[in-house]
Amino acid sequence: MLKPKPTSVLSIDYGHKRIGLAGCDPLGITVTKLPSINRKSFQKDFETIELHCLYRKVNGLVVGLPLDENGKFTIQASYCHKYGVKMAIKLGLPLAWVNEHSSSWAAGQKFNLQNDRTGQLDSAVAALLLEQWLREGPDLCPISKLKLPTKSL
Repeated sequence: MLKPKPTSVLSIDYGHKRIGLAGCDPLGITVTKLPSINRKSFQKDFETIELHCLYRKVNGLVVGLPLDENGKFTIQASYCHKYGVKMAIKLGLPLAWVNEHSSSWAAGQKFNLQNDRTGQLDSAVAALLLEQWLREGPDLCPISKLKLPTKSL
């Protein structure tokens, strides 16, 4: 895969309780962990994520998909997929997916955050996903090619 064109991107590690966030600068040089979001509702998530996008002048989203060890969709991956599509469409931003299999373990090891329940691990995962996307892609998918999920979150 070709490396994507560097741009300011927000990375999302979606979970049922918290959402980890990380962003990168427009040149794709610096990845920054951002405060995680304690989930309340999609609308509240959107409002917080929209503020990050406006403040950071974000041009796209990267969302982690927790695929299994064979690269197949899991139940959680389907939730992440629906959430990412819905958020990208609502924000009007292109979207890319990154396989986040074993990312929580890797982030826990790299940042010494094993058993973290504060949200730091979630944002550390988002940072790893963003670093992976900057190295490997894929390119951001325009929202015109995304379909809004039929079931609500």
